[in-house]
This record gives sequence, structure tokens and C-alpha cells, in this order.
Amino acid sequence: MYFQQFYLTCLAQASYLIGSEGEAVVVDPQRDVDLYLDEAKAQGLEIKHVIETHLHADFVSGHRELALRIGAKIYLGAAAGAKFDHVAVHDGDELAVGKLRLRFLETPGHTPESICILLTDTETATDVVGRPSKVLTGDTLFIGDVGRPDLSPTHSPRELAGLLYDSLRHKLMTLPDGVEVYPAHGAGSLCGKNLSPERWSTIGQQKQFNYALQEMSRDAFVNMLTAELPDRPEYFAEDAAINRDGPALLAESAATTALTPHAARTKLEAGAVALDTRPASLFGAGHLPGSINIGLGGQYATWAATVIGLHKILVIVAEDDEKVEESTLRLSRVGIENVAGYLQGGVEAWEAAGLPLETTPQVSVHQLQEHQGEWQVLDVRRIGEFRASHLPGAIHQPLDTLSKALEAGELPGVDRNKPVAVHCKGGYRSSAACGLLQAHGYREVYNVVGGLDAWTASGLPVEVAAESCSKPLCA
Repeated sequence: MYFQQFYLTCLAQASYLIGSEGEAVVVDPQRDVDLYLDEAKAQGLEIKHVIETHLHADFVSGHRELALRIGAKIYLGAAAGAKFDHVAVHDGDELAVGKLRLRFLETPGHTPESICILLTDTETATDVVGRPSKVLTGDTLFIGDVGRPDLSPTHSPRELAGLLYDSLRHKLMTLPDGVEVYPAHGAGSLCGKNLSPERWSTIGQQKQFNYALQEMSRDAFVNMLTAELPDRPEYFAEDAAINRDGPALLAESAATTALTPHAARTKLEAGAVALDTRPASLFGAGHLPGSINIGLGGQYATWAATVIGLHKILVIVAEDDEKVEESTLRLSRVGIENVAGYLQGGVEAWEAAGLPLETTPQVSVHQLQEHQGEWQVLDVRRIGEFRASHLPGAIHQPLDTLSKALEAGELPGVDRNKPVAVHCKGGYRSSAACGLLQAHGYREVYNVVGGLDAWTASGLPVEVAAESCSKPLCA
């Protein structure tokens, strides 16, 4: 048996290539699929099957790309209602791949159509008694967590949480302890709240250490899982719909066009958004007025989709052409394809053309301390982070919802005419937030370098929310 996990760090996404006897299957592929084709060729395998464990909401899948490019057959849970050619699988259905046997388990809960895949190698001694060696769990069971239950337009979070309890207790937890668990996401994914950085585990380890698999009633599980669910990014529903309909081929996407500074300004004046992909320090030193900074060094595509959405026309600002190519590819993985072009020559060319630049001062935590009481402090981390500890007197507005709040004209407690210092954990999210604030008319905005990490490392005081949550789900 050939078994390989591919991990896309920027999306915290795991996909799999599994093969035997010259035949292969890909599970939960990313949008750009050449890595699977190249590896299959190197291993002497032909990809004949593609399995989706569910309709992914946080990225656009490569299932249709593989199907159209090489004729692979797609398999998906029967409840998905997919609109492209596929095999609708039910509980207990099996697929043979060489000497491997893949058995499908219907495990609704994260989504109604979620499935898991039991993998058995008929050449191994364990198969004499019919025992699987691995289970691919999609977003049903993560390492240290389970999938969020609020992504369905047809089921309430409590209904899905109840279904997830049943799927875990009656399907996955009945498997032998030694069965290896391979999920579709790791730490950093928005599909769960307490995901481990570990890439795989076993059923036995998860029964021992995963909080969601501990002994509790169905009602207690439902209450726990639905308590204080984080805001769901608006693009999740759109990506799920794209995956249900069948994404367009990447080759059909418009090529990125080089734009002179004046051509770029024309696009921006017509309503396009400048997406600056450089590090926060470079963005702060000088950027196109009104641009939004989402650096390639972090979860770039996820934050771009969350902060900007899928439909605005974009002009990419990057350090060089190679980073332009990387940025547009990563955007396509979440369904952002309205890229009008990129600023040829970057910010230097813009400045050389005599066009104005805007700056965002980068301040240290010690400078922030000196101005406490004078500057407003805006914390753009998530609610669990804020409750665990925050700067005294800080105003909280997560980056996830900042754009929506600004567009609605509602940012409680923040005066646009007074200085505001923005911080997050380390400075990545706060730089994006600074760009948003400046684009909405906030006059004096500072980015706190190093964020709360630098503040606490300097021994400066923090506060804990009165209702600080100690449950894993609040992290």
C-alpha cells in the first residue's frame, strides 16, 4: 500500500493520495492538483478515484479538476446533493483500489453529508480478521477536536451537534483503538476550535485525550459544542456552494495582468481594492492609499476571503513577480478569482510615478505603554484570546468581523478622530486591521509591533475577562 498525506499549511488542510497495484485515489484534494499527478506518476500509480469527505466550506476543492483532466470518478456522501457527475455513497458502500478496500461510513454532524473512510489493506495480516488500519475522518473528527456544527443551511447547530454525537459514539468510537486517524485539517483551521498541531493519531489516543470524546450525555455534548460558536466567515457558504456545483477549471481563470501605476490607479478609482501582500513593516513604511495588508507570510487566502470576500475586484501589490503568482494561486484556492492585475514594479513604481503613498506607523509596546490613556487600544484577536488576557482598557473587535462593522458604520467605543493603536497576537492581523481603519477614514492609526506576545514578554500588565472561558471550545 502507498499512503501519503499532503499538508497545505496556509489552509491547515490535509489531503491524501492512496494507492495499490498501480491504481490510486485522492481524498479531499486542494484546488491545484499537479502535486497529486506528479506524485502518482513518480510512484507508478494512475489516479482513478477522488473522494470528498464533505462539501468543504473553507476552500475550493480540486475534485472536478481531477475528474475533468484525467477522467477520475468522484465519490461524495449521498446527502450532498452535488450537481456534477459523481457516485453518491451510502453507509457500508465499498470501493476497491488495487488490494485496498475502502469502506464508507455516513457520519453526519459537521455537515449532513459528511462521510469517513475505513481503509483496509487485504495484504496485511490484520485483514485476516477484517480489521481496518486507518480511518480518514474529514472534518468529523480532528486530532484533539471535532468539526463545528454550524455550516448547514438545512440543519440547526444543535441538530448537527446531536448527529455528530451519534456519529462519534456509534461509528468512530467503536473502531479498534489501534486504528490510525487521519483528518482533513490541523491547527489553524476555522472548521474547529481546539485542533492539535499533530497530523494524525489513533482512535485509542483520541478516546483518551480528545475532550469531545469523553463520557457525557448527548445533551451535554450538544450544549458544549454549540456554546459560543465563533462567527462563521461569510465566504464559507459560498465555497460550499462552489464545491456542490463543481468548481471551474483553474485553466479557465483569467491570467493576471501587469498594470502600470496609472492603470492601477484607474482600477482603484473604479472601485477595485488594492491587496498588499507584503510584510507589515513594508506596508507600514508606505502603501497605496486605501489598500489592505494581508501578508503572504500568514494564512493569506483565509484572511483575504474573510476580510475582503470573494467578489471584489483586486489589484495585487507584491514584492516581485514570483510573489504575485503565489498570491493569485493561493487566492484561487478559496475561490477568489476577480484579480484585475498586479501593480507592475510595486510600490516603488507607484512612488516614482508621483502618486501618493500612505503610511501606518509601527510602534513598540513600550511606546504604546507611554501613551496609555491617550491612545485608544483596539484588540482584533478572537474572543477566546481576548478573554484569556488583554491589555487594560482595550476595546475588542475581532478582525473576522471588523470589515462588516466598519461598513455598517458601527465600531463601538472607537472614535475615528482620535489616535487608535491596533494589536493582535503578533502583528499580522493588526496590520490588516490598520489598513481597514485607514480605508474607512480613521485618521491616526498605529500598528503595535509584536502584539500581545511582545507586551507580555516585556512584563507589562494584562487583564482577564470577568467571564473568561476555560473550556477548549473557547480557545
